[in-house]
Formats: sequence, C-alpha cells, structure tokens
Amino acid sequence: MSRSRRIVLLDGGMGQELIRRTGAAPAPLWSAQVMLDAPQAVEDLHLDYIRAGAQVITINAYSAEPTRLRKFGDPADFAKLQRAACDLALRARDRAGAAGAGVRIAGCLPPLEWSYRPEIARTAEEAEPVYAEVVARQAPHVDLFLCETMAASGEALGAACAAAASAKPVWVSWTVAEHGAGLLRSGESIAAAAAALGSLPVGALLVNCSSPEAVGAAMPALKATGRPFGGYANAFAPFETGHAVGSTVESLAARVDLGPGAYADHAMGWVAGGASLVGGCCETGPAHIAAIAARLASGGYEIGGDPA
Repeated sequence: MSRSRRIVLLDGGMGQELIRRTGAAPAPLWSAQVMLDAPQAVEDLHLDYIRAGAQVITINAYSAEPTRLRKFGDPADFAKLQRAACDLALRARDRAGAAGAGVRIAGCLPPLEWSYRPEIARTAEEAEPVYAEVVARQAPHVDLFLCETMAASGEALGAACAAAASAKPVWVSWTVAEHGAGLLRSGESIAAAAAALGSLPVGALLVNCSSPEAVGAAMPALKATGRPFGGYANAFAPFETGHAVGSTVESLAARVDLGPGAYADHAMGWVAGGASLVGGCCETGPAHIAAIAARLASGGYEIGGDPA
C-alpha cells in the first residue's frame, strides 16, 4: 500500500439520521419532508459530516425529484426544494471554515419515484428528460453529480446522460442484490451496467444502499471495469423485496451489529481491495464517517474529495 494513495471520503446517510434528530415520523417524502419542516437540521447534519472528515457531501434532494413529488407531495415544491437542498449544503460548507476547504458538493440524481424497485425503473429514454430537469436546478450550485441507488442500468444511463450534459464530473452508483455477487437488483451484472454507460465521461463507479457484505462482494466486478470505484453501504437488515412503493422506512429494520467501528472494518476491507471512494448510506451517521477517517489517517492514506 502506497502511503500517498488518495481515498475519497464520502458522507453518510441523511434521511434516517434526520428523522432520528428531529423526531419526525417517517413519510413517503422522507428526507425532503424533513427539509420542509426543519431545514436547519439538514444544514447541521451536513456540517457534522464535514467535521467528521467527509470530503464530499451530497445535497439532500434524494426524494425531491419530480416523479416522487407528483405521487406523494406537491410538484409546485420542486424548484423550492431543489434550491434549498443546494443552499443548505453550501451554507454548511461555509460554516465549516477551514474544515470545509476542499470539500466538494455532489448533486443528487436518485431513482425515479422509489428505491429498490427495478421493475418500475424508467428506460434511459424516459428517464433522461426527468433528470435533465433536476440537473438544470442543481448544476449552478454543485461540483459534481452522483447518480445513486440505481437498481437498473437503463435508469442509470438516463441519469448519467443528463448529468454529463452539465459538463460536470459524473459518478454512477448502483444498488446491488444481496445474493449473487456483482448483480444489480434488476439481475443485470455490474459489467453489463458499466458497458451500458458506453463512452459517457463517468469518473467513478460505485455500489450503495445495500448491506456491507453485498457491497464488498461487488468490489471485484467494479474493479474489473478499470475505473475508480468504491461503495457506501446501508445498515438495514438485508432485504431483496418488500419495500413497497409508498411505504416508509418503518418497513425496514436496522442492524445492531454495524456500529462505527464494525462499519469501518468493512470500509477498510473495500479500500484494501482497491476501492478509492468510501462512505456510508442509510442508518450510518457522522460517527461512522469519523471512524473511517481515523482508520484512513492511521493507515497513512491521503483523504480527498476527488479520485486520484
């Protein structure tokens, strides 16, 4: 291991941590609902992630995209929520002072309508114009775009195409099956999903919002693509199906064996296997990111916000 090897340290989960901090009841609009009701909590959580060592923070726009708002909220809130998500991240970085120097803000392109449901994922042609609306709102305020929790290759391609049109860096992250190493929740292989991106200028490939074990099992397939790669897992009890459209996170159970130290063990295993981007997803918080940061520092890694 080269002591100068750079690792991009991402932030952790937003929705679950915001619900925990505010005491809000889970809702189909999830993190966007908290942003409507308690925006200061969003800014404070971003700040806590920066202070924990994250060098990339993702704006809190996961459930503020047009299709979810049409089904579970008010479409008239789209522009307001998108701008608020950007402004809250920017303010947190400013408040961080010296700790915020070099921190990059990632725009958020989530699955359309709902997570973990590849059977309702849009084709690339259907998805791209929807994502283009989101990109247009976020692009003036973010440093890169993260297409995340993609359960099917077509929707990921639509998101990546829209993001690439901004001329900003693009990262793509898929959510993977709990059984069958290197398979998206759609059953497609990571190799096929990566190939579907064609010649798009995608700077990094990741997997997220799956168990740490499933994320780890996907690392060889990511490495084989030849692009910078990594992952950020959730701490839910593993599941393949059952998160129905319109249900809340109350239908998912949190694991009790993934405290900050245990989670950092997984993340460092990914790094040992060549990953250059690591962070956390649902049911992880600033303490998890701080634990990874400490382990990276003690291992002699350089922590940054851009893949080397």
